[in-house]
Amino acid sequence: MSDFSTRAIILRRIDHGDYDLIVTLMTKEYGKLSLIAKNAKKSIKRFSGVLELFSALDITGKKGRGKLPVLTEASLVQPYTGIRCNILKTAYASYFAEVVNIWVEEGKPQKRLYFLLEYVFYLLDQNTLSGEELSIIFQMRFLALSGLTPNLVECSKCRTALEQFEGNRIYTDFSKGGILCQKCIPSIREQGQLSAGTVKQLLWVNNDDLKKVERIRFTPRAIMEGLDFLEKFVLFQMGREARSLKFLRNIRMTL
Repeated sequence: MSDFSTRAIILRRIDHGDYDLIVTLMTKEYGKLSLIAKNAKKSIKRFSGVLELFSALDITGKKGRGKLPVLTEASLVQPYTGIRCNILKTAYASYFAEVVNIWVEEGKPQKRLYFLLEYVFYLLDQNTLSGEELSIIFQMRFLALSGLTPNLVECSKCRTALEQFEGNRIYTDFSKGGILCQKCIPSIREQGQLSAGTVKQLLWVNNDDLKKVERIRFTPRAIMEGLDFLEKFVLFQMGREARSLKFLRNIRMTL
């Protein structure tokens, strides 16, 4: 990859020296890339108002003399100002972006993950679904694309099918990768729990196309249980907590 052009979404930006920025992008063609935008803080003509978090851009870059490729051009496609003008939306978008940034390896194309991020940012910006609903959709689809889908169809230990579970409360065990039936619950430690209705809604998110997922209406209980389960499950799989998640939880508690 010498000179290249692609659609991209800004995941992260940090200062580099007095005038430069390093931007981390999720690109449509090349996966996650970090580029240096030279003189971005000084040049009004080249990058003014363009390199904002979460924005969708058409970019051109080239391999530089240093370790990072150089961002040579960037034009704004979608600013998603509706996200940045709302603190709760900003918190959710920051969490989505950080999860992708932590998990995705540089330079490996992942078009489906790019389209997922573009999809949830667009709906978040347009108020089509709430941040809570989009967070459940994003996390379930992200886990599926990453090969980490939680096992919600059968007991992760004895393989008893979900339909044969007794009662409405379903226990979870992250170390086993999903749900447990009542016979397989270790008595020596407390387990997380989900209602049967929540499990069915989570399964529905991954078993249909995104356009149909837009029409789902989560129950308040499914939102509360689903967010708690997925945020903890993603944390367990990544092995580290996204710093934006603490901020998101604090914002949710105050609103």
